[in-house]
Amino acid sequence: METGIPNIPGLGVVRRRLGTELFARVAGPRGQATRTRIHDTPGPRWFGPDRPIRTVHGDASMFVGGLRALLLQSLHPLAMAAVAGHSGYRGDPWGRLQRTSTFLAVTTFGTAEDARRAVERVRAVHRRVHGTTPDGEEYAASDPHLLGWVHAAEVDSFLRAHRRYGARRLDDAAYDGYVADAARVAEALGVHDPPRDQAELAARLDGYRPELRATPQARDAARFLLLHPPLPWVARPPYAVLTAAAVALLPRWAREPLRLPHLPVIEEIAVPPAGQVLTRTIRWAMAPPPPAVESTRPDG
Repeated sequence: METGIPNIPGLGVVRRRLGTELFARVAGPRGQATRTRIHDTPGPRWFGPDRPIRTVHGDASMFVGGLRALLLQSLHPLAMAAVAGHSGYRGDPWGRLQRTSTFLAVTTFGTAEDARRAVERVRAVHRRVHGTTPDGEEYAASDPHLLGWVHAAEVDSFLRAHRRYGARRLDDAAYDGYVADAARVAEALGVHDPPRDQAELAARLDGYRPELRATPQARDAARFLLLHPPLPWVARPPYAVLTAAAVALLPRWAREPLRLPHLPVIEEIAVPPAGQVLTRTIRWAMAPPPPAVESTRPDG
């Protein structure tokens, strides 16, 4: 895989260490066994190797898109109340990330049977998640309309992050294909008539806008994600680049309610190059090592 990082002697150790740390964060302690099962188990898949969803979900730009998705999703008061009341994002943020990344990997790359089981587990969890917001509105995570918002915000975020930071950008027809691929998973989760191309996705997001607002829970979640992540200090500078890249991809109508600053000059000149460097570094660290080359030198 092309990463744009030169092969300098001694970088191998750094690469392995960084890759191991990143993989452990997103995949958990059993990540390697899970990855082997997902990719090596024989059987039919929901998506073939040529499908756009594999290109998007297999790219390091997902780190940017995932954070943008969380910020955007928080603007729906019912979705935010469900997250605040049931997800444990403060007490176990890495566990939540690992469960989400595993679900995306299984449904994108795993066998059809494993994907079906992953969806059923999520639907079982959703059936147990219900309650009342601080304003007295009832919510249920299994509500198809609420699931539709979460799905649309997520797909829009992954698409926009890949368009900006992906290693192999796609054309509009392929990005339409990505939206259509993601719709298959959404329908399995219970979303009614999910969008199937970029135009439908944009229209669906616009349709939700009258329901959106930044509650105190949403602003608290944004502060936690952007300013107080559970990370060692050495990881804070690259995480700051990640957050800047994610926030810069949000539309103005989403940023203002969350009180996120808009700095046009910095976001146009500094953030994109820094985001490219970060995603290239993640891609470099997490790429599998090249196969060993057998020596042709004769013995003796």
